[in-house]
Amino acid sequence: MNPIWLLRLTRWARRPPGRRMQIVVGAVLVLVLILWGIEHFIGWPDALTPERIPRRVIR
Repeated sequence: MNPIWLLRLTRWARRPPGRRMQIVVGAVLVLVLILWGIEHFIGWPDALTPERIPRRVIR
């Protein structure tokens, strides 16, 4: 973890953000956990997986 993020966390702990910001952060966290759960338990669709394009070799 970047030390700057630790400083931000200490600032949040000392001066908590407003109620609206707490709700936004909580909603984003819940959304991320839902997406992680879907990917972990159901799997990622093959259609959304990027494929590597081979580089052309110039001779």
